[in-house]
Amino acid sequence: MEILNNKVIVITGGTGSLGKVLTRRLLKKELGSPKKIIIFSRDEAKQHAMRIEYQNKQNVTDEVIYDNFARLIEFRIGDIRDYHSVCSVLREADIVINAAALKQVPSCEYFPFEAVLTNIVGAENIIRAIRENNLKVETVVGVSTDKACKPVNAMGISKALQERIFIAANVTLPKTRFICVRYGNVLASRGSVIPLFHEQIKHGGPVTITTKEMTRFLLPLESAVDTIFAVLKDAKPGEIFIPKIPAALIEDVAKALMGEQKIALKYTGIRPGEKVHEIMISEEEAWRTYDRGDYYAIKPMLPELLKEDLNLQVLSKEYSSGDSLMTFEETVALLQKHKLMIGQENREAGEFLR
Repeated sequence: MEILNNKVIVITGGTGSLGKVLTRRLLKKELGSPKKIIIFSRDEAKQHAMRIEYQNKQNVTDEVIYDNFARLIEFRIGDIRDYHSVCSVLREADIVINAAALKQVPSCEYFPFEAVLTNIVGAENIIRAIRENNLKVETVVGVSTDKACKPVNAMGISKALQERIFIAANVTLPKTRFICVRYGNVLASRGSVIPLFHEQIKHGGPVTITTKEMTRFLLPLESAVDTIFAVLKDAKPGEIFIPKIPAALIEDVAKALMGEQKIALKYTGIRPGEKVHEIMISEEEAWRTYDRGDYYAIKPMLPELLKEDLNLQVLSKEYSSGDSLMTFEETVALLQKHKLMIGQENREAGEFLR
């Protein structure tokens, strides 16, 4: 399906882990050949580094920014919190993928209103820009998190509201399709547990684990992009797509990375706002969740948008990382497959494993 042929695609927060891999996959033309990919973020240093990477420059000078607006990949400095910035970047957009977020749980807990500004007001700015300027945007994809499901922390609450804001926009802006993806921590992304374990092991330990019972879904970054492609191809207005992915005990992940090294494990207790298991789909959402092969699709609860899939079975219970765990051997194999073991070089994830 070449649904992105000749489309202008805006990736907000496009210099992050997800944005970089998403851009690379878009350049492979898996869903067609885009007219332009616009990377929108407020971090000029990351934009500069990404621009150099895509221009394959050896000797870097100021002129790398020249002809920025004429290139296939265009970089725009701006802030999702600023309505005028959002209006400007969406002016020619066909597809918007909203990856801009404050997503560190402790940061959002200490500065909850900052999470509101980025995760909630930012989403509303996209909708408002489309509505007030009658923009031709065809699809908006909201990138959400497992923490939006039964939220217990400020980050999850803000993301849960972002989902609702995007879903409700389908009612007032029927010409634009608003859809979401929801998944947990991406393997080895910035701030996740694997880079932390790598650092602790390299320094001789101890390796810190919250509890022996803690489980997490293990989602490769490529699978995160696959989910965005799937929702672009198949989602109906207001649907949230959740990938079916393996889960493991965090203790098994730590022991797999340590291998034969004699390093102490230290149990620190659950942090404020943290769950023992990641929950992707709640019991309340299960009755309107349908199996779509490699994904689950949560239907919107608003009656104007809720259309049942009569031939498909709804989920009977919540979808949690504690449901079905990989064995220790399977956990080792997954980490080896994605080159995440100590000593393995993962060039694609270079910035994630710093």
